[in-house]
Amino acid sequence: MEPRELSLELRKGKNPDLSRRRLIVGLSMLGATMAEAVSLYQVGVIEELPDLPIPGIDSNKVDAADYAYSVLDTPDGFFMLVNYSITALLAGAGTANRATQVPLLPIALAGKTLVDSIFALRLARIEWRDNEAFCAYCQVATLCSIASFLLAIPEASHAFQFLMGKRDPDTI
Repeated sequence: MEPRELSLELRKGKNPDLSRRRLIVGLSMLGATMAEAVSLYQVGVIEELPDLPIPGIDSNKVDAADYAYSVLDTPDGFFMLVNYSITALLAGAGTANRATQVPLLPIALAGKTLVDSIFALRLARIEWRDNEAFCAYCQVATLCSIASFLLAIPEASHAFQFLMGKRDPDTI
């Protein structure tokens, strides 16, 4: 497909898989925005992360904790930012019919968002265990990951069915 055609298809095309991919891109951007806020706090650009007065929420405490700086001497907000960018890239790549044209893309997206969801839930458990508090920004991002995984399943299922030999579009 020519770049001009792909541009038009991604921006104006209509099919359920493409609609779900757009939602995943939006959720990835929301997750990245949460990561940006956390990263700005973790390197001292901003002094405080504002939280709603909800019991069990203390983003400042959680994002200043030892484990938030324990990988590669880098604040974990930056890893979160890169992660959501990769998810957006996987969701945005390919044509509207990529489940049958490049089936590994939707399968990779579903796999990545599943791993992201599991990892985010694991981090939430660590947040609570070590701080008896959650980071509100991280939990919004966790919800974005889980929702993205759920949205990725139908297209990945179509791609998997295509790879397994069900090549008739009406059966996919």
